[in-house]
Amino acid sequence: MPLKKYRKILSIICTLVVIIAVFTNLKWIGKIIYPLYYEDYIKKYSYQYNIDPILVASIIKVESKYYKDAKSHRGAKGLMQISPITGRWAAEEIGILDYNEDYLYDPEINIMIGCWYLNKLHKQFKNDIKLVLTAYNGGSGNVEKWLKNPMYSSDGKKLDQIPFVETKEYVEKVLKTYKIYRFLYKDIL
Repeated sequence: MPLKKYRKILSIICTLVVIIAVFTNLKWIGKIIYPLYYEDYIKKYSYQYNIDPILVASIIKVESKYYKDAKSHRGAKGLMQISPITGRWAAEEIGILDYNEDYLYDPEINIMIGCWYLNKLHKQFKNDIKLVLTAYNGGSGNVEKWLKNPMYSSDGKKLDQIPFVETKEYVEKVLKTYKIYRFLYKDIL
């Protein structure tokens, strides 16, 4: 084999090795920045409530950064930032006995309730991920009103604009995080 051809093949092999090394290191670094905890609970309740586990992991990352004792300025609690009202409603529907708000700090209960609620929103908004996320953050009643308002929805099915800046930013952040988690964890979840 001529030396020129040998060098070209060697160059291609070296390039592939570098690309693989970079790709692997990016994933490794990505997993530090975008961790995955409570994998068993995420899988269990995502599958039980027919929710994409990668979406659940992404919501947890955005809502609480996987800090189980997180509490928002509005009183939402735990990993998936469940409001006390949603927690009580879910506890009645699911059948959690002797429920109290502190249960929302329990990772398993919080993820179970979060997945249950996402399932309700998926049914209400016909599996439209943007509407589901908008409702999860901004309230399903608000989303229903916005869909009926031509200022926010031109067709009554999709939102052209989300009037709450915080909710708009939340949806964008979860969707971005979802892409990253899908890249990092699609083989796990």
